[in-house]
Amino acid sequence: MADALVYQAEGEAVLDGRDLYGFTVTEWHLPATYPPFAALLFTPTAWLPPAALKAAFLAGNILLLAWLVHLSARLAALPLRLPARCAATALALWLEPVFQTLLFGQVNLALACLLLWDLTRPDGARGKGVAVGIAAGMKLTPAVFVPYLLLTGRRREAATATAALTGTVLLGAVLLPAASADFWLRRLYETGRVGKPWIVDNQSLQGLAARLLGDPAPGPAWWLPALVTAAGGLWLAARTPDDRHGVPLTALTALLVCPISWSHHWVWCVPLIAVLLADGRPRLAAATALVFTARTMWLVPHEGPQDLHLPWWQQPLASPYPLVGVAVLVLLRPQLSVSSSSASMIRYA
Repeated sequence: MADALVYQAEGEAVLDGRDLYGFTVTEWHLPATYPPFAALLFTPTAWLPPAALKAAFLAGNILLLAWLVHLSARLAALPLRLPARCAATALALWLEPVFQTLLFGQVNLALACLLLWDLTRPDGARGKGVAVGIAAGMKLTPAVFVPYLLLTGRRREAATATAALTGTVLLGAVLLPAASADFWLRRLYETGRVGKPWIVDNQSLQGLAARLLGDPAPGPAWWLPALVTAAGGLWLAARTPDDRHGVPLTALTALLVCPISWSHHWVWCVPLIAVLLADGRPRLAAATALVFTARTMWLVPHEGPQDLHLPWWQQPLASPYPLVGVAVLVLLRPQLSVSSSSASMIRYA
């Protein structure tokens, strides 16, 4: 649970007044990479011994997985009784992103639950958007749901999410002014702090392009497709008739275009599978579950720089998640056959 130890070190740095972005922990020399607001949330972990910390993260993530299954069923309007939800939770543990999240002691499930809980509430619900803003304040990637809300005509919810995100930044600036200045003016742009973008752990378009070209810095070869994917993905998400498809499409778009999307970030495969089942596509759902269970990226050579020297036939094995993400963006296009006026009626009914 290396990431849980990083979170604990962040909490300790806040309480001790140490440089939040000047330390590394574990044998992999991992630094803090999240905004200062996240470090404030991690302060309670500083009082836990390592064994208790790991037990808490394990139990918490299993409970969050059960909640994610529940929220995914709610998003997909998929009726699941309690025994079925328990079985689905047990099966979801075998999904590689979920297992890796438990293994590293990550917060991916917490972020996905925050976002899904907020986005599956009725439009106009009190405070809708606050949880989206808080999730974005912890880890910037969820901010992609702000333009999604805006593009789907929910200006009030988008403004609420923006205000909540701004509040997290201001809270960090007030309580941790030096760390905030360091993060927003310097550390945010040091992408190398997060990790090597070409390794198979990175299941984004940049990782795919780097490995395919054998170039650790693929430049336009990845950011041009990323720009097209970002615009096209958000357009598709905004044109879908309801959040059942719009939310997974937005999440997949973010995972694809983010410079680094570690394999454990793809816990959004859980709601994606639920939506495919609700759409009456059991074979596609099963194929998707198989891809996210197979762990093919760990079967190819990936020690040292070997990730950059894979033969052509190993490339799909090294980049299964971005390939699935692009395929889903294409396969869900039939949902756009609903006219814009009908889509609005369905969304706001």
